[in-house]
Amino acid sequence: MRKRIYEVISASNGHDTLSSVYDFFMMAVIVISLVPLIFKKSFAAFEIIDKICVAVFILDYLLRWATADFKFSDPSAVSFLKYPFSPMAIVDLVSILPSLTVLNRGFKILRILRMFRALRVFRSFKLFRYSKNARMIANIFKKQKEPLGCVLLLAFAYILISALIVFNVEPDSFNTFFDAIYWATVSLTTMGYGDIYPVTEIGRVVTMVSSIFGIAIVALPAGIITAGYMDELGKISKSANDESEEE
Repeated sequence: MRKRIYEVISASNGHDTLSSVYDFFMMAVIVISLVPLIFKKSFAAFEIIDKICVAVFILDYLLRWATADFKFSDPSAVSFLKYPFSPMAIVDLVSILPSLTVLNRGFKILRILRMFRALRVFRSFKLFRYSKNARMIANIFKKQKEPLGCVLLLAFAYILISALIVFNVEPDSFNTFFDAIYWATVSLTTMGYGDIYPVTEIGRVVTMVSSIFGIAIVALPAGIITAGYMDELGKISKSANDESEEE
């Protein structure tokens, strides 16, 4: 019985109809649970929606915890101790906690979590578990984590160095170092909001050089992700052809 539950709640491979239905149902619940975040005001209907959705999330969390030994292929109790610390389990828990106050208004400690209403956005990350397209994107980032990590490090170094330079060559335009960091980040993305900007010639020269390097740095992740995407499409196409030949 537990094994069948695990097969249903696990990501569908397309061959298990009940598992596919469960995935679709969970994706629908996740999307519906995010609807109240679109509005600033809270309505009674939203509270009902939140109660229903969080009840579904709690049940899903408990079922996954109860079948953790199948997930880790380890029948020992270690699997059940390990599961709450797995990445997706943490996402599940964080997406549930802010809504627990609607279940019992008496828990004053849990009321504090209402301040972190935005944490419900973490529910969107749950889609990576149920959507094939989302899982493919996650696989791309996972496989390309080393080159993307290098680009991230390069971007961080660029922001820090640019901020240090402009903060020292034009101190009158930047009141704090954080302002310089903000300016460097905006320059990296070449968005240029114009709320903070250099006014001296040397400051403008730094801005021009910074923008040119920023374009190059921003273009790097696009190439890496595109290459990873093409590799994933190739694997999917090959897998589909192999299944057709077997049939």
